[in-house]
Amino acid sequence: MQVVNDLIAKKVDGIAVSPANAAAMAGALKKAKDAGIPVLTWDSDLLDKDKALRIAYVGTHNYDIGVNLAKRVQEIKPKGGTICIQSGGAAAANHNERMQGIRDTLSGKKSDKAPGDRLTGQNGWTEVDGCPLYTNDDFPVSVQQMEDILNKYPKLDAFVPTGGFPQFIPQAYKKVAEKHKQRIDNKELALVVADTLPVQIDLLKQGLSLGQVGQRPFDMGFKTMNFLYEITTEKKNPADPTYTGLDVCTPQTADTCIAK
Repeated sequence: MQVVNDLIAKKVDGIAVSPANAAAMAGALKKAKDAGIPVLTWDSDLLDKDKALRIAYVGTHNYDIGVNLAKRVQEIKPKGGTICIQSGGAAAANHNERMQGIRDTLSGKKSDKAPGDRLTGQNGWTEVDGCPLYTNDDFPVSVQQMEDILNKYPKLDAFVPTGGFPQFIPQAYKKVAEKHKQRIDNKELALVVADTLPVQIDLLKQGLSLGQVGQRPFDMGFKTMNFLYEITTEKKNPADPTYTGLDVCTPQTADTCIAK
């Protein structure tokens, strides 16, 4: 927020921001709107009540990430079971939308708002006590959380991070996942993770996850900057929202699943 306030004070021509705390960021972006500075959000959007503060959102349809994570879990565990969802920050709109997509898909019922209704047996799915886990984007913490929850619930049916948090420290992640490799191989543990960065696809190929649902971050950045240029030089606004698509990967499609 301080960075955004500084940019407003400098009277920049445009701002693109991925708000980790949507509610808090809205306060700063109101100042940008009052100053006539065009704003785009990318990767993570504002809350519905604040979306008039920006021209458009550019990035992933976050709800659909959750839907596709859940569909992969359902393929692996069609009868349901116990699940733990690992998320980012509790106030992160993008991760809350992903969690809603997971919960809605597994329960078979659309909830009113993000992060959705907790799974308490709907359609055979139950969230274990202590979950969801919130990493606050601290990757070492995310690995420790994963290890702790899999030790606490040795028969957990699904572990689903809404971002690649634990996999972003691949060696630490491997040490934890390899302890449960047999359960992963036997599809007793549906370990399905968001994002498809190269290091994550390597882990998928090693059998240390059973699915990855990825965003297209390069496209987000490229389109966002081009849109800012068009807004400021051509007075042309992009479509709102502008979705950049998803890649859904399984061990069988790991070599071909990423869009070129």
